[in-house]
Amino acid sequence: MRVDKFLNSTNITKRRAVSEDMCKNGVISINGVVAKPAKDVKVGDIITINYLEKAVKYEVLQIPESKTIPKTKQNEYVREV
Repeated sequence: MRVDKFLNSTNITKRRAVSEDMCKNGVISINGVVAKPAKDVKVGDIITINYLEKAVKYEVLQIPESKTIPKTKQNEYVREV
């Protein structure tokens, strides 16, 4: 699954366009490498989002099957590191 779709479907970003822009501006990296929007996400990857004041890291636990998941099940798919 693409990183921009993954961030949107796991409710980390509100819209896919937002996560796509974040990738294009070098804010998102996967395993320490700056990611483009079409970069594939695999189980075990560490996604880092560099906000202005802090960096947040997420570990991918599983890939969602559907377009969106309920916010209550977010911790089944990603874990904050």
